Amino acid sequence: MLKQFVAMLSALVLAGCAIDYTPLQLERAGNAVVLRGEIDGSSQQLLEDFLSENSDITTLVLQNIGGSVDDDANLQFGQAVRDLGLNTRVPSNGLVASGGTDLFLAGVERTLEPGACIGVHEWAAFSFTARDIPRDDPLHDVYLAYFDAVGIDQEFYWFTLRAAPAESMYWMTAKDAERFGVSTKRTPPLGTPSSCDGR
Repeated sequence: MLKQFVAMLSALVLAGCAIDYTPLQLERAGNAVVLRGEIDGSSQQLLEDFLSENSDITTLVLQNIGGSVDDDANLQFGQAVRDLGLNTRVPSNGLVASGGTDLFLAGVERTLEPGACIGVHEWAAFSFTARDIPRDDPLHDVYLAYFDAVGIDQEFYWFTLRAAPAESMYWMTAKDAERFGVSTKRTPPLGTPSSCDGR
């Protein structure tokens, strides 16, 4: 109950603060669908409706997914992507960060193209951040369960919390991505902080 309460308040605060918030947009491109925007409570239904009319789609191209305004909805969305057996790809000029990175990890096959940007940081609630609570706090459990479900070592979750504070972003290197098996293919050189911050 506490987790749900915190998630609800976090979503309200983030939605209120997200000046550049853009709801998820989908565009067909061959047997893929290109995604742009932020993930919210309507995103999963939006994708499912799209797929019901485009049943041959196999891949989500994450062009620019800067995060989510609802962590619970984001993790449910990612689980749905995995359950649907979809692949994910970040193109050379693409960017995923925060909840967008979690969504990328949902892909059965995951591809990072040269120059792709993949960002991580700790999550924050309305009055505290993930680093403020002990490792054994139940608030971590929903994230750990998600990484288990998509086959990513739980150590990746703790890495994201250490990588950057909530108000900042750490842009992963190819070495980072290889360390945690972020891509299911060989990881090429990824975007640099200067190139990623400008997208």
